[in-house]
Amino acid sequence: MARVVAILTDFGYRDFYVASMKGVILSICPEVTIVDISHDVPKWDIRSAAYLLFCSYRYFPEGTIFVVVVDPGVGTERNIIAVKTRKYVFIGPDNGVLALAVNSDGIEEIYIVENTELFLKDISYTFHGRDIFAPVAAYLACGVNMEKLGRKSGKIKEVFMSKPYVSSNGILGEIIYIDDFGNAATNIDKSALRAIGIDYGDRIEVYVGDRYYILPFAKSFGYVREGEPLMLINSCGVAEIAVNRGKASEILELNLGAKIRLKKYSQVE
Repeated sequence: MARVVAILTDFGYRDFYVASMKGVILSICPEVTIVDISHDVPKWDIRSAAYLLFCSYRYFPEGTIFVVVVDPGVGTERNIIAVKTRKYVFIGPDNGVLALAVNSDGIEEIYIVENTELFLKDISYTFHGRDIFAPVAAYLACGVNMEKLGRKSGKIKEVFMSKPYVSSNGILGEIIYIDDFGNAATNIDKSALRAIGIDYGDRIEVYVGDRYYILPFAKSFGYVREGEPLMLINSCGVAEIAVNRGKASEILELNLGAKIRLKKYSQVE
């Protein structure tokens, strides 16, 4: 039985790119189920793509093949890799975009994709998603063994994802993703907040550049009034700055990559 192929790209929906990839996959393996993770990754943004893949992969059925095409180095000497993890297969450029997800699930084998018999006949230098990634995923979905892809490799490139710095003075972190609602996800998880004594119901001092906010730390949006900002732990398990029924990124002037400092708010009487 053919497997699920899940696709993540920065192609958008305006052009023919996504449809072409799906057409190639279905022509080779008509029985496959294709799922779109997203095609609205910010252009060329490897970190955002890595975060989206990390947040979504574990909810797919075992055996799913993930195809990730956020590939600013397309047509150059960068490798295309296929990674077998404990439960899944991931195909993408070796630029770090797969790293968070494959390391999370546990890497078992890495192959450099180089068997041209599995590619389309005429390969464009600028569209490896259609001409290489898509047919390789389709052949794997219909039963081709990964050993036919090419030679094994011992490592992959990691994505640069900064870690928060936790001290007695608070936490230094970074905004790593802004979703379509304007919620700003950070690289700070709940354990880091707990390390400096922050728990639900507390208020948090947040510095973003020269701006300063005092935000309640709540379980979800509805714990504050409409239009009010807050901090919460999002569904990917990291601290997120949000506004109930509003766009935090616009209202609080939050940008991708912005450095943030936070600590527990203690009002002095």
